[in-house]
Amino acid sequence: MTPTKRPFLASALLGLALLPLWAQAQNADTWPSKALRIVVGYPSGSSPDVQARLLAEPLSRALGQPVIVDNKPGAGGNIGADVTAKAGDGHTIGVIGNGPLTSAKFLYAKLPYDPQKDLAPIALIGSAPLVWVATKSDKAVTAAEFIRQARASGDKLAYGSIGAGSGGHLGMELVKESLGLNPLHVPFAGGPAILNAMLGNQVQMTLLPGSTVMPLVQSGKLQAIAVTSATRSTLLPDLPSMQELDAKGVNIEVWNAVMAPAQMPAAHQARLNSELAKILQSPEISQKLFQQGWKVGDTSAGALAQRIKSDTTLYGDLIAKKNIKLD
Repeated sequence: MTPTKRPFLASALLGLALLPLWAQAQNADTWPSKALRIVVGYPSGSSPDVQARLLAEPLSRALGQPVIVDNKPGAGGNIGADVTAKAGDGHTIGVIGNGPLTSAKFLYAKLPYDPQKDLAPIALIGSAPLVWVATKSDKAVTAAEFIRQARASGDKLAYGSIGAGSGGHLGMELVKESLGLNPLHVPFAGGPAILNAMLGNQVQMTLLPGSTVMPLVQSGKLQAIAVTSATRSTLLPDLPSMQELDAKGVNIEVWNAVMAPAQMPAAHQARLNSELAKILQSPEISQKLFQQGWKVGDTSAGALAQRIKSDTTLYGDLIAKKNIKLD
């Protein structure tokens, strides 16, 4: 081979090596080629639905294509998660709550999708602790005093949740174990039914989102004990944390995330994460979410993957220990 041909050959080989990267970049630039569908596994008006619709318009502007919200409610969000996981059109993503991504695989013997194999993390939308609220007593008590009284009452007290395996049920079981409490579990059809039962003293405590319970706390009808996060929440900074109550190992937050089918090309996943990070961290959207009771944090796919992993371990261990099953 003559010396003059060597630089040409080297350049040609380098060009061939870079071709896949160039093609991937071009593919990302030309995607999406049609409307993007956001599957929401919950009914209209639910927090995942509200968040999906909040993101749809700015995401449409960023991607240059319409973004359509498609509600597929049922089975605590599992139906929507399954539809998202099995979508093969390259233009479907989902807004999914933490349950179908973490605890569902332990609660349902025949879950039709694998959260970690069939779905890819895109971005965490927002998170929020639950609020531990109790019936109003004759005189104001501190969180420490309430815990002492509840511990002494044993199983004479009861707590409400929206059903076995729900965030409020699993969260309260963690709180019970950490603090040595033993209230009985009473399932209800929804948050309003729990609150009505609390106002009638049929149950004495519950864990529910702040947006649901704080109006009753502020009106003096219920008392707030603490938030379920390990540290104080910027959403409710006046309430003590689990760490302050010496509830070791309890750090419970509910959250909603954008997920994609695992088969979606990595370049498309990366573009979605990039655009959603800009949208979620914009003052307009982050403030709207804050007003709705949600905190925007780390929006990276890696942070979401780690949260799914840690919460899966936490709830998996609890469900196995308590032998909780839904089918």
